[in-house]
Amino acid sequence: MYTTILVDDEMFVRKGLRNLIDWNAHGFEVVDEADNGEDALELIERIQPDVVVTDIRMPVLDGLELIGRALARRPQTSFIIISGYNDFGYAQQAVRYGVSDFILKPIDERELTAALTQLGEKIARRKLLGGSGTDLLKERMVEALIRGEFDDALAAGWSKELKVDRAKEICYAFIEVNDMHAWNAPRFPSSEPMRERIKRAIQEAGLAGDDLFLVEHHGRFGLLIARGCADRDEAGAASYAARLQRELSERLNLVVYVYLGKPVDDIASLQASYLSAKETLQYKYIRQDSRLITYAHAQQGTANYAVIDDAVYRRLSEQLEEYNADRIVGEVDALFREFRDRRFAPEAVKGAVRHAVNGALSLVRGMEGDERRLGSLEPIVSWQDSNVSPAELKRLLTNFLLECAETVCRLRKEYAKGGIQKIKAYIEAHYNENISLKSIASVFYMNPVYLGQLFKKTYGLHFNEFLLHIRIGEAKKLLRQTDCRIYEIAEKVGFGSADYFVTRFEKLENMTPTEYRNKLLEK
Repeated sequence: MYTTILVDDEMFVRKGLRNLIDWNAHGFEVVDEADNGEDALELIERIQPDVVVTDIRMPVLDGLELIGRALARRPQTSFIIISGYNDFGYAQQAVRYGVSDFILKPIDERELTAALTQLGEKIARRKLLGGSGTDLLKERMVEALIRGEFDDALAAGWSKELKVDRAKEICYAFIEVNDMHAWNAPRFPSSEPMRERIKRAIQEAGLAGDDLFLVEHHGRFGLLIARGCADRDEAGAASYAARLQRELSERLNLVVYVYLGKPVDDIASLQASYLSAKETLQYKYIRQDSRLITYAHAQQGTANYAVIDDAVYRRLSEQLEEYNADRIVGEVDALFREFRDRRFAPEAVKGAVRHAVNGALSLVRGMEGDERRLGSLEPIVSWQDSNVSPAELKRLLTNFLLECAETVCRLRKEYAKGGIQKIKAYIEAHYNENISLKSIASVFYMNPVYLGQLFKKTYGLHFNEFLLHIRIGEAKKLLRQTDCRIYEIAEKVGFGSADYFVTRFEKLENMTPTEYRNKLLEK
């Protein structure tokens, strides 16, 4: 249960809150109440609750003052504000303090339940990941700074709290661990949260003290970098970021990218550095050989949302159909060079890869293949959900295209085998007609020479030999089962001349048709 305190100057409101929902059923236990901010602050210090639900307008100490003082002493505590004042200014200031939710009176049961559910999940994640109260408070400060949700009075105090008040150069950077997608999972057995692994590696490398904290950003971690303090000579932020990237890569044995925003002079300008760091994310496939991308690199030209020329996809499709592995690899290399040279943004890269994948799948489907049997399909269609380096994306795409090419080749062989069986059946059904290799090839829209070679390879006989064996076999059956004359049998099995029939029969059976019949009669 997450311990909870209710704070409101009206007793009936507090009782109403207690009875509005089943708190225990949602994982919360109301352990105490207060009717003013001062008493609530004393309760918070003594009980150390997980959650405080408070009104804004209260005597002695209002809700916002209560939150500010409480977080300074116990930043782990989460707050939900309830107020009858529909004032955006209050809500905005509450967000600056890191308030979890802002609910207006009269309180809606569903709204409060949803807020508590979301807050419960947030507290659970926080406790699972660990981190000191100081870290949590600093994270909230940085989050407010990069969103621009603060005032000058707050910034001055936060600058000291974050220990950047004497820095000459302040930057925001993203740390991004790549290639840890599900298909590489066996290579990364550690179950320790990545945030903690990164923090420990930075500290072991001597790049930060014990108060290091990281801000999570959708699969990346934000780091506040302050360099050039007046009392010591330090390398600039760019040099620090280069060492950071190198140390993390070596100590974690992982593919680590660092994206560094432009330097600013004070903490109040941190949002500008944060936004420029976000911009550097667009240059991942432009600077494919570097895992440190700085704002300076972004100034060398804009990232483009371009498209690949259709001729590239046609060449790739041709190599897939011909199953030319070396050329397939070459076409993928050329595709990634184009990403670099034409300065493709990540979204443009995603579009190009998607186009190439769909083209390959169309080939497989066109040969009546089952794409679900492609082992490399899931990684190449799901890679966008993970942080993937250009080298890893190239590997995934190459493996997928090579498997598609191999599949198309196998399906073509199976199709050809099935086709020759159809031709064999056609010959067996039309052996008594005036057929030839050329006439059959025209029926099946094939080259006669190729058909003759395929027939010999499949059945070990040339077409004429195969046809002769069928005709003589049928002739023997007629000799055994009927009293037809020899010329009649010759005509029935497809020979235009009785003499030629006798000659071919004798050569194959070492006796004439008449001798064959007489031998049967003697028996």
